[in-house]
Amino acid sequence: MAELKFSKDHEWVRLEGDVATIGITDHAQQALGDVVFVELPELGRQVAAGEACAVVESVKAASDVYAPLTGRVVEVNAALGDNPGTINSDPSGEGWFFKLEVADLAELGALMDEDAYARFVDEHA
Repeated sequence: MAELKFSKDHEWVRLEGDVATIGITDHAQQALGDVVFVELPELGRQVAAGEACAVVESVKAASDVYAPLTGRVVEVNAALGDNPGTINSDPSGEGWFFKLEVADLAELGALMDEDAYARFVDEHA
């Protein structure tokens, strides 16, 4: 399985070739609580790194999901519409949000590895 990278906005990225699968981290889903609704980006949408492109709503709050990389949305996880709780039960697996065809692989350098993300979370807790 490809290594996960993490953004400061608590998204994870799994790169396979030039396609990145994106979801929210376990830390983010725990902070949100029970997820009840997800709004996914449109297929074909061009997004810039740092752009809000999806929404996740929980019993506590609604939160934007940001694109950690620039690219074009090539797939969305439609199953989340019927079962948004998958984000809570499997945030870095079946709870993924969307897939991007990455425009600039060099942007990966701005993301954190798992150890750096763990330190980031500890410092900002």
